[in-house]
Amino acid sequence: MTKVGIIVGSIREGSFSGLWAKQIAELYPADVEVTFVEIANLPLYNQDYDANSPAEYTEFRNTVAAQDAFVFVTPEHNRSVPAALKNALDVASRPWGESVWGGKPALIASQSISGLSGFGANHHLRQSLAFLDMPTVQQPELYLANSQDVFDESGEFKSEDTKAFLKTAVDAHVNLINKLA
Repeated sequence: MTKVGIIVGSIREGSFSGLWAKQIAELYPADVEVTFVEIANLPLYNQDYDANSPAEYTEFRNTVAAQDAFVFVTPEHNRSVPAALKNALDVASRPWGESVWGGKPALIASQSISGLSGFGANHHLRQSLAFLDMPTVQQPELYLANSQDVFDESGEFKSEDTKAFLKTAVDAHVNLINKLA
């Protein structure tokens, strides 16, 4: 069974990124095990911890290592990724030469309440994932705009067109995973 980890870049309770991630998770086929990987509890990365890592680092690295692929769903903070997401990337890529991200196919979804839809965060994350040796779905690109208008009161999509579009991205991710397996 393929294991796909989902990392939500926003650590805010009730975030739009979390809503998007929940909907994306439901689109994976039954033979894919989807796990939400928590990043909020990670202490800030500090190279001094490389020799004696906090338990949260070790647990997170083991969780990342156990996944076959990842989905990153993130808002944009100051034209880049949120600090918690960047910290998670750093924690699991260190100590130097011991990254557990390498070779894991990724899907990026960025979102915002504006029309820019997290463009800057999406591209900064792509840069980091390229360095971490994570093949990333190129098409379709998921720039998810006007998040406040997409969901109904129960957190479901107002339009089936949105779900259909996301399904094309999930299918592309599954195809990339299978191609690289």
